[in-house]
Amino acid sequence: MGIPVSFILIAVGAVLAFAVHQDPNPSVDIDVVGWILMLVGLAGLLLSLTLWERLGPGAWGWHRGGYGAGAPPPGGSPYPPGRRTVVEEEEAPPLRPPDGPPPP
Repeated sequence: MGIPVSFILIAVGAVLAFAVHQDPNPSVDIDVVGWILMLVGLAGLLLSLTLWERLGPGAWGWHRGGYGAGAPPPGGSPYPPGRRTVVEEEEAPPLRPPDGPPPP
């Protein structure tokens, strides 16, 4: 459960606990359901915030920052890179003006 889901549970629980009124003899007490949803949302929020550093981005090899000085990127191939083909183009001879006048 992430932080947005926790906020949704807390909001729905608060609406059920404080804003919904029910009949005098209900089979399910809506106030208790609202308080339970708020407690579950709060527990999920606290777990998400405390475990984010350990299990968040970077825990499984995915990093947002740079790789440091000379360090290879994570998940790279252990083999050397393959061959490259380099194409070198020859320079064209310089254009010179024609020897005579332009044609009519």
